[in-house]
Amino acid sequence: MALMLSLLSALVVFSYGHGGSLGCNLTVNHDLVSRENFLLLDQMRRISPSLCLDDRKDFRFPQQAVNGSQVQKTQAISVLYEMLGQTSRVFLTEQSSAAWNTTLLDKLLTGLHRQLEDLEPCLVQEVGQEESAAGKDPTADVKRYFLGIRLYLKQKKYSDCAWEVVREEIMKIMRSFSLPTNL
Repeated sequence: MALMLSLLSALVVFSYGHGGSLGCNLTVNHDLVSRENFLLLDQMRRISPSLCLDDRKDFRFPQQAVNGSQVQKTQAISVLYEMLGQTSRVFLTEQSSAAWNTTLLDKLLTGLHRQLEDLEPCLVQEVGQEESAAGKDPTADVKRYFLGIRLYLKQKKYSDCAWEVVREEIMKIMRSFSLPTNL
């Protein structure tokens, strides 16, 4: 968790800060939409997590992908963008619409789309700087992490408990990414 906070602090500084090195300013609504998405995920709970203890899984969130000391400043927005896009992809499946209240699901997907749209100008500015960034692409780790989530859902035949485990996991990620703005 402490490792994520270092990247998240960097995201706040570079995205919201005046004259941040990315030259990228997210809309004021970006943080609000993020909080709304978190609340929607919380409202989507259909069964108690305690009923799904046998289905719990450690998805091994890629800490190195969000460790601020290892991630280039210019890659931080890419990591966040990838995480939001992959989260959207998980909830866009046909099986997802069968598992959740469609009104809440539609609101969540709309909110994720709005966040992605807010980040797109930042991502475009980053492309030129990306070539000079040394090291491994941290978004590849995020993609593998979400692939593990999708494979888990498939293996569990998209059961209610599998969806609950995934919903809790994604809430954990979203909670971590909203902490710095609460400071």
